[in-house]
Amino acid sequence: MSVPRLIVFDLDFTLWDCGGVWCDCLCPPFRVQEQRIEDATGRLVRLYDDVHAILKHCDDQVISIALASRTEQPGWARELLTHLEITERFAYAEIYPSSKLRHFAALQQASGIAYEDMLFFDDEMRNIDEVGGLGVTSVFVREGLTAELFHASLNRFAEHRRCDPA
Repeated sequence: MSVPRLIVFDLDFTLWDCGGVWCDCLCPPFRVQEQRIEDATGRLVRLYDDVHAILKHCDDQVISIALASRTEQPGWARELLTHLEITERFAYAEIYPSSKLRHFAALQQASGIAYEDMLFFDDEMRNIDEVGGLGVTSVFVREGLTAELFHASLNRFAEHRRCDPA
C-alpha cells in the first residue's frame, strides 16, 4: 500500500478545539492544570479525541508529519502545542498568517517531498481547493479529525497512487 511521505495538518478545528473559536481569538495567559489548558476567560483548549492515536500511527509507520496553520498569533499556537506536549512530533511547522499555498511551498522546499506525496487535512474548503490544486491529496475535515476519516483518507491516497500511471 502506498503511503504519503508527508502528512500535513491544520490546527484550528482540525487537530484541536479552542472553545469554539480560532486560537488567535483566545485570551492569554494560558493556564495548565491537571491536563487541562484554559485561556483567561475559561475557554478549554483540547485535542480532538482521536488525535493522539493518529499521531502515534504516523510515528509507527514512520510517516513525517507537519503543520500548516494560518493564524494571526503564531506564538500562541506554538505555546499551545508545547502545553499539549506534541510539538516535537512534527518535522515541519508553518504557522503564520499567510496563504496555505505559501505554507506548502515552504514545506515542499524544506522537505524535498513532492506535492503528490503529501496528504493534507483542513477544516476550510478554500484551503482544500487551493492546496488540492497543487496536486496534494487534500481532505476536508468537518468537525475535528477522527480516526475513521484519517484511515479512509490513507486508503484514498493509496488508491489514487495505485491508479496513477506516473
